[in-house]
Amino acid sequence: MEDQMVRSATVRSMTLSKTSVGVQAKAGGRLFFVDNIRVLLTILVILHHLMITYAGTGRWYYNEGGEDGFTRFIGGCFCSINQAYFMGLFLLISAYFVPGSYDRKGAGRFLKDRLIRLGIPLAVFSWVLHPLFVYVGLVMILDSRMSFWRFIATEYFTKYGQPVIGAGPLWFVETLLILSLVYVLWRLVFRSRPAHPVVETRFPSNGTIALFALLLGVAGFLVRLVFPRDEYLFQPLNLQLGFFAQYIALFVIGLIAYRRNWLLSLPDRTGRLWLGIAGLFALLGVCMQWAMASGAMSGALSTGGWHWESMAYALWESFLCMSMCIGLIYAFRRFFNRQGKLARFLVSNAYTAYIIHALVITIVALIAKDLLPLYPLLKWAVVSLVALPLCFVLSSLIRKLPYTDRVL
Repeated sequence: MEDQMVRSATVRSMTLSKTSVGVQAKAGGRLFFVDNIRVLLTILVILHHLMITYAGTGRWYYNEGGEDGFTRFIGGCFCSINQAYFMGLFLLISAYFVPGSYDRKGAGRFLKDRLIRLGIPLAVFSWVLHPLFVYVGLVMILDSRMSFWRFIATEYFTKYGQPVIGAGPLWFVETLLILSLVYVLWRLVFRSRPAHPVVETRFPSNGTIALFALLLGVAGFLVRLVFPRDEYLFQPLNLQLGFFAQYIALFVIGLIAYRRNWLLSLPDRTGRLWLGIAGLFALLGVCMQWAMASGAMSGALSTGGWHWESMAYALWESFLCMSMCIGLIYAFRRFFNRQGKLARFLVSNAYTAYIIHALVITIVALIAKDLLPLYPLLKWAVVSLVALPLCFVLSSLIRKLPYTDRVL
């Protein structure tokens, strides 16, 4: 009996020790696999926007045009699958570190850090780099003699409908800042309620995940009845509100995941299952793109509205989103939870690369326009091999400038 009690106590001790290690690793240590996911997502964003340049599957600073049906099909597959999950996952892993940062710093210091790290790049890009970039592009294309200040005063906001803030891909930084401010207000309003400590809890069941994906899909469908998927209806802030049911939901999930230590408690079996489901839904997405390209399905599939195609697309998007989020977190935790010299370089420069990539890849694409008379998909691959490392190298140089270490 005594031996049995000792064994039972030992098992409990090992279990608690394992839990404690997990919580400590999450709360205090660096999660290499999360850093590596962030790098992957940054790379996908850059490749995504380059694909838009050459496949014409969306709006961007520069579209080369002349794409054939096969190029549009491949571009549509690549961009639609990315769009279904990658910015939502970006918000989830960004939110994961918000509660701990707030707990350590308090409202004032946390808010100051958010305004420095997010607000300064947002303002510089929106009010300096972006208008200057648009002006230079117009001068090059239209051979305009208009002065920069006259362009800003008479055409920038009116003729070209540029946003006041959050221009280009910086809408994500703007969104993260807004959601962080909302989180601060929530913590201040409910400050009499103590913050929950980081605890190990059971990861949600497969049924719960599927139900959440279903509700998320229905929410996306309903939101797009008012805000079509590809429309920037709130132009001053440059926000595609048709995606915000997913974005807000995954930001909240990231906050909850921190308190319940879900990124480390995700069971391998659950991760493998949803990674497989992600593959199936990605294949389904390819089939839907083929159906749209062949005319078997309406192009209204993805934009929104009161029809079955919009509901089907919203549900496909939500299930692919949840399965990819879970599957990638499992895969990176299992296989890529380490960093060598190259990985550390990429992690350190990923944020700056995200901020500057729009300018870099557009300039490279314009230079390559006449130098590389290649088939669009091949040109996308070649330009990617140049522009992608260039974004990270330039980022490392920018981060060496005085006073940038606090911001970037």
